[in-house]
Amino acid sequence: MSEVPRKLNLILCWHMHQPDYRDYSSGEFVLPWTYLHAAKDYTDMAFHLEQQPQMRAVVNFVPVLLDQLEDYAVQFKTGEIRDPLLRLLAREDLNDLSVEERDLLLDCCFRCNHANMIAPYPSYQRLLNMFREIDEHESRHFEYLSGVYLSDLVTWYHLIWTGESVRRNYELVPRLMSQGSKFSYTDRRLLFELYGELISGLIPRYRKLMEEGRIELSTTPHYHPIAPLLIDLNSARDAMPDAPLPEAQVYPGGIERMNFHIDSAIRSHAARFGSAPNGMWPAEGSISKSSLLQMAKHGVQWAATGTGVLANSLRLSNGDEPEKSQYLYRPYRVQDEQQKIHCFFRDDHLSDLIGFEYTKWYARDAVANFVHELELIYASAPPTESPVVSVILDGENAWEYYPYNGYYFLSEVYEALAAHPTIRMTTFSEYLQQCSNGGSSCAIEGQLPQVVAGSWVYGTFSTWIGDRAKNHAWNLLCAAKQSYDHVMASGRLSEEEQAAAARQLADCESSDWFWWFGDYNPAHSVAMFDALYRSNLKNLYRHLRLPLPAVLDQPISHGTDSNVETGGTMRRGS
Repeated sequence: MSEVPRKLNLILCWHMHQPDYRDYSSGEFVLPWTYLHAAKDYTDMAFHLEQQPQMRAVVNFVPVLLDQLEDYAVQFKTGEIRDPLLRLLAREDLNDLSVEERDLLLDCCFRCNHANMIAPYPSYQRLLNMFREIDEHESRHFEYLSGVYLSDLVTWYHLIWTGESVRRNYELVPRLMSQGSKFSYTDRRLLFELYGELISGLIPRYRKLMEEGRIELSTTPHYHPIAPLLIDLNSARDAMPDAPLPEAQVYPGGIERMNFHIDSAIRSHAARFGSAPNGMWPAEGSISKSSLLQMAKHGVQWAATGTGVLANSLRLSNGDEPEKSQYLYRPYRVQDEQQKIHCFFRDDHLSDLIGFEYTKWYARDAVANFVHELELIYASAPPTESPVVSVILDGENAWEYYPYNGYYFLSEVYEALAAHPTIRMTTFSEYLQQCSNGGSSCAIEGQLPQVVAGSWVYGTFSTWIGDRAKNHAWNLLCAAKQSYDHVMASGRLSEEEQAAAARQLADCESSDWFWWFGDYNPAHSVAMFDALYRSNLKNLYRHLRLPLPAVLDQPISHGTDSNVETGGTMRRGS
């Protein structure tokens, strides 16, 4: 009998997430990034998978993102638009805007990557030049900008936030781009309706890909909390022994709260996609042994995170760090007497090449380099072993830095990977199933008796805890949770009121608020997320029928001067 040839098992995982931008006290969306990324990035990512039948990938959807996509679908269906920017796109007369509405357009509609999303379009560049000329004058006479200017501005902004696949398959977008200016209400309305069609069709498109066996869909604890910190704030010191911690020391009832997020995520995933997920990408790849075993209790078979967590854990267990080729390209089993879960660790180098470096390369050269890197890993693996390589990164934020929204890179890399003789495209669940059945193309499974708690960002939790502003935000949340526990135990809220308070608490527990606190972040983004976080906490106190603490009127963090060209969407590829 001839030997079965070795393979390199490649798992490409796209993580789809946007924070909850809804202000529940007003019912409005505060920021438009969910629907903009939906029209540009989630459409393109589905398209490329649809075009390559031999491709396999994992797509991880955070439930709070799906909640918002469904919210937008309802808005388009009912016509009750609760996103101010989207509402202005569909508004018939833009000549009589209030100062606040005009300023919203001028503030939002240049927030993008200027080099790739404005400069290639002369008509849009002229709008930016006009704005800059007025903005340079101390008087800032924005009232000189007519309704025609504002109509062109909001139309161009939504045109450049359409995916490259949309431009190639919907005649409306290239027609309006060719027209260039003087867009009518009918033009804007057609574009508005196209956005509705694209967003409403997203979840069914990904479900169809899953049902055809072409992708695995996974999930994240519902509102994207840093689960190890909910369970034990002191877990931050696993990788940062000297980190200052919040005064609260403990988040009250943290294990129960994590179970809430996990259970809610599994239920929402099953409702949307027809079956429970096999795996979870924890928020920001944040894991501890306790959090992994909690996932396992809910039937989760696999989780994943970054190389830093594995390196820290192996150093603690073995006393030194082995060569990457000897430890990274295999799954690890984490277990206790009752539970077991497999953990995969991404190749940070390969993931960051896609997220950051290849944006500056010609697509063909980038694809050739990526394949070459994989071939080197294959060649360096033990001759009897088939390595498993995990490449995991954001599925939305990198593409505006690529020409044509990454169209040529994605189409060519998918084609090259699917056709490569020694690369086997697979998914986490497919790989584990194959290996459990005695498959030959498997790596040697490792075991982690000790897990050093951390995330895919530096292998630590420094992005979410440990400085003055972040710790203050945790203190505010811990105080609110104590109030929540007292009120819920009192029995004075109805079932409906309890459910509303529980949902609002879950939103406050999101990692995204803590991400933005800190003076190293752009001031514009910090101000928006700071205000939304404090608004969420205030709304929680309202649901609990408690007075609003005065401290919630004070900003938590200020950030640094920001540049409009950052687009408000920090690149979170790693």
